[in-house]
Amino acid sequence: MSSALVILCPGQGAQVVGMGKAWHDASAEARAVFERADAVLGNRLGAPLTKLCFEGPVERLNQTDVSQPALYVAAIASWQGYLAKLGMGKNDEHISAAAGLSLGEYTALHIGGAFTFDDGLEIVTLRGRAMQDAADSPQAREGGGGAMLALIGATDEQAEDICNKARAGQVLVCANFNAPGQIVLSGHKQACERAAGVATELGLRSTMLAVAGAFHSPLMAAAAERLEAGLAKTTIQPPRCRVFANVTARPHEADAASIRRRLVEQLTNPVRWSQTCHYLGTNAPQGVKEEYLELAPGKTLAGLMRRIDKNIKVASNDAP
Repeated sequence: MSSALVILCPGQGAQVVGMGKAWHDASAEARAVFERADAVLGNRLGAPLTKLCFEGPVERLNQTDVSQPALYVAAIASWQGYLAKLGMGKNDEHISAAAGLSLGEYTALHIGGAFTFDDGLEIVTLRGRAMQDAADSPQAREGGGGAMLALIGATDEQAEDICNKARAGQVLVCANFNAPGQIVLSGHKQACERAAGVATELGLRSTMLAVAGAFHSPLMAAAAERLEAGLAKTTIQPPRCRVFANVTARPHEADAASIRRRLVEQLTNPVRWSQTCHYLGTNAPQGVKEEYLELAPGKTLAGLMRRIDKNIKVASNDAP
């Protein structure tokens, strides 16, 4: 039986000051990724990306326009460092699949060969800026601003029911199916506050998330339009392994138009991470032993996997 890797790529929320520094200091290959990112972005973020990753301040790193390119770069740096540590060159590794949570889908597509590092960095930087602007738009501010509410212990059906009861003419949708019993709602802040009350009545716990806006909801429509225009200029190749789309929980199709469409849809539709991981665990290629590796930063996806499928063990690549 042959072995192959399944690469898991973290999304927004995993960022932390100091992320990627251990790989930067230990690996020339990882360091080169950070140096290239600084060369491409210059001072567009107000400071070099490497400085923001390693030194913060945390308030700036947590802003959407910074955290998205930062996560993309830190994950790819850890991947290049990992390959070099094993003595592997480009395309030497055996990858069965790559999947990423929200922003992480772009990291997965780059690792799968769909676009270059530079092109991916440009598009995630555009995406982060567009999402930040959409979160600050008058449409989002009308309902008290955009917000996201995590439901603890709710089924998919309960989450949908809570949305229906709390929406009251505002935007409120299921945005992230992260794991069984962990679903995130997204929409106007006032609607999220009502949803928290409904959840309490049903005996469920909930918590408001510290995010800039209502991601993966219709309030991101303006950002989706800007992303679509940017993706139209981005060269995309068929991935050389299975790379999963968040909105379908299935591998991307091989044509560029479909990949672009799924990435645009992702901004206003739910991330089906739980369904993606379930599909991965039940559809391994015959005769292949899959080993799971979560790229830097952090171990968030390994924690979710323990709730999705306890039989799948996820190794961390957070540090050398």
